[in-house]
Amino acid sequence: MWKRLLETTKQAASSASKPAIPAAAVAPKPATSASASKGDTAVAAPKLCTRKRPFSGRRGAVTPGTAVTQASLLRLKQAAASKKTTLPSSLIQAHADALDEDDPPDALTKALMSVLDVQCSGPDDAEEATPSEAPVDSEDAGEVATSNKILDFEWFKSASSRDPLMHWRREVAREKKKQYIFKNVESRRYTKLMRLCANKLGTESTIEFFGKLGRETGVKEFNSLIKICLDKARACKDVDSAVEYIYRAYRLFETMRDKGLSIEQDVYGPFLLYLVDVGLLEEFEMFTAFFKDANPQSFSRIAYYEMLLCIRVQDEEKIQELCHSVEDYNEEAHYDIAESYMLAFAESGRKEDLIALLDLLDLTKVSGSKYISNIFKSLGRLELENYADKLLQGMRSKGCSDGTISSLILGYATNIPNILVEEMLVAFRKWHEKFEVAPSIVAYNTIISIFCNSSKIGLALDVADSMCKSGSNVTIESFHPIIHACEQGGELHMVRPMYDLIRHHNLKLKSETFRIMISLFVKMKDFEGAYNILTDAEESGEISTVSLYNVIMLGYYREKNYSGAQMVMSQMQIAGVKPDSETFSYLILNCESEENIAKYHDQLRQDGIQMTKHIYVALINAYTRFGNFDMAKQVLLDKEIPSKFLSDIKSALVGALASNGQILDALRMYDDIKQSGGSLEPKAAIALIDHIRTEGEVDRMHQLLDELNDSSSWFDGCGRALLYCVQHNYPDAAIDLLKQLKEKDEMSTYMVVDQVFCQIWEMEITNLDLGMVLLHAVKELGLNVSRTSLDFLLSACVKSKNSQRAQQIWSEYKSAGLPHNVLTSLRMYQAILSSGGRKAAKKALKKISVKDAHVRYIIEACRTTYCSKDLKRSATVLPLGLVSKTELVQNK
Repeated sequence: MWKRLLETTKQAASSASKPAIPAAAVAPKPATSASASKGDTAVAAPKLCTRKRPFSGRRGAVTPGTAVTQASLLRLKQAAASKKTTLPSSLIQAHADALDEDDPPDALTKALMSVLDVQCSGPDDAEEATPSEAPVDSEDAGEVATSNKILDFEWFKSASSRDPLMHWRREVAREKKKQYIFKNVESRRYTKLMRLCANKLGTESTIEFFGKLGRETGVKEFNSLIKICLDKARACKDVDSAVEYIYRAYRLFETMRDKGLSIEQDVYGPFLLYLVDVGLLEEFEMFTAFFKDANPQSFSRIAYYEMLLCIRVQDEEKIQELCHSVEDYNEEAHYDIAESYMLAFAESGRKEDLIALLDLLDLTKVSGSKYISNIFKSLGRLELENYADKLLQGMRSKGCSDGTISSLILGYATNIPNILVEEMLVAFRKWHEKFEVAPSIVAYNTIISIFCNSSKIGLALDVADSMCKSGSNVTIESFHPIIHACEQGGELHMVRPMYDLIRHHNLKLKSETFRIMISLFVKMKDFEGAYNILTDAEESGEISTVSLYNVIMLGYYREKNYSGAQMVMSQMQIAGVKPDSETFSYLILNCESEENIAKYHDQLRQDGIQMTKHIYVALINAYTRFGNFDMAKQVLLDKEIPSKFLSDIKSALVGALASNGQILDALRMYDDIKQSGGSLEPKAAIALIDHIRTEGEVDRMHQLLDELNDSSSWFDGCGRALLYCVQHNYPDAAIDLLKQLKEKDEMSTYMVVDQVFCQIWEMEITNLDLGMVLLHAVKELGLNVSRTSLDFLLSACVKSKNSQRAQQIWSEYKSAGLPHNVLTSLRMYQAILSSGGRKAAKKALKKISVKDAHVRYIIEACRTTYCSKDLKRSATVLPLGLVSKTELVQNK
């Protein structure tokens, strides 16, 4: 690090036309933006985006880690061959019957007609099964109408004429769909409208207004209005102001009762909790009496809120009175009140009161409670193992199902406080063994999820193994959390034992599971393992494998291993797997010449493969990579591009042009998109923000930021726009963007602030005045100034030879609570010395410890750089202990 500082300092001295630039060690790199990891381009200081490397036609070599053995390829070939020849017998017989040589010439036509006749009922059947599906567009309907005549056979019309019942079923399905969509959308809009009116007119006026419109107000609407009153009451600073809204809610409850509407717990529960929180005793008694009268079945549940209020106001006498009242409960139905008290004690952490209550009760009667799951969770939190044991014994004696007991054990074990996940698993198994019950699949899956969230992949696999050995009906979905944890936690190597476990227990994998597993092997660069999984998929003979080949091909392209990607293409041909649009998009994007782009484009059309959005985007990126921007623009002239994809494809062209320096063309294309009513995709907008270099584009920056809807892309784009403002000296716009960044994500804003000051240091003409303005703005916004930011500013002072600004920044370290370290002191010494302040520099040097050889080395380098007029004199003023000239030469 120290030598790098010396080298940079000497490079500054050798350039007479440029001021001295501080060393890389002295000017640290800023933190990388968190949002950059989500894009395709990396973030490096001080810029938030780096350009892609120029295309190289060299093929990547096959390394031992990516090589695939011939045995694996032979096995894949055999599996593909067997798959092609083992069709289902019913399908073979159907084809044989239809194409028998003894059949009349129109046998094929009849066979096709029979298939079409079956298909004609498909859409309406699906429509009836899924009434929420959106209706067909008019354009699509026109296409269907034109395609209804094949072999002079009108599918839908003739089918409906032959089967009046089918026609009637379709009409009924369509009416159901209309009613379903209207009911759901209209209800949501009505509720939203009621809330808006209630905020403006008040709840009573709103009900009266909608009543005059003939609209009946139901439980859902009343609940929404009561919630408005509750929210406004919570927002009040004092209780006296909240009483008004409490009274309004009471009137709403009265109206519900008068209308004969049932007032259930989900309506009155939040309101009673609010009264408990604020300690309104009289109002609580009034409301509870009202609710018990309006809904007598709520008596036992309201007891829970009554106990919570007693606990809240610390009325110990009343608490004991309520507890002892349960001694008179003999019938099991009366135990609902006792259970409500138990929940109140458990959730309030009153362990002693809960124990006293449990001792008073017959636990065999409590075991039938509908709140038993919450009770067991509370017993776990309070570590009342004996009482949990008694409750489970009572439930076991009553013949409770194994699944229910397993679920309760899980609730207890997972809520034990301060327990390690390994210890939780021990407790979970111990309790199951004690009561001789097998863990349920639900309990196993919950345990697996807990281990995955704790990054305990090995333990999760052990639990999955036990689950498979239990003889239960285990599906592959139970392994999905483990797969996801392997990918998110970076433990890709765990995919090998996981896949071995899946194969050992003969679990049936789905196409998506195969794809994810292959993707994990490819990320490990274990293409041998990826091919083995692909072969297993081929041998299953039940799924399409083209997407699996695509994953392996993409992996080879990421490694720049073009021969490996071509090998995948060869294996697809051997297996008889036809490439799809995704395959061709990878091939086009990684072409080594423009001729190959045209070749694949023609092959697409010859094979009749549908041109998707990804293919058009691949064509644009491929042509721009070779600098052929005219061909990239001609892609948009394809008349077959669906109108719904046109804006996205134009966005891809904008991003490609901007990334390759064609800013004017990109901006013209962007203006065309806006004029046509479209919008720019986030990736393209960020590319434009990052590559606009001309001054006077602040308004354009704000316009592009408006294109970014999601918070992640907006934060990324805003950071890049901020660097543009710094580069072109727009302090007001930069401060405004800083404010917006802080409002969005204060923690991530610190990374951008560091990059801003790094940008000031890296500018050819250092703008220290702007740096001080932004430093003041950062402090005004309430952000803490980081050491990294101050280091960059101090380094900028060295670069501009401004000791006055250096003194101001030096004092900022103390204001920010950052002590001066050795590197800071050396940087300050360098700033003073570079501005010609020899005496001040000598004074600053006395405060620097020169015990470290690297420190002495840097000091000597600074003197050599900034005092080169008198090197001999410079050497004589070295304090004792500094390195000799011989050491200096050796260190070089």
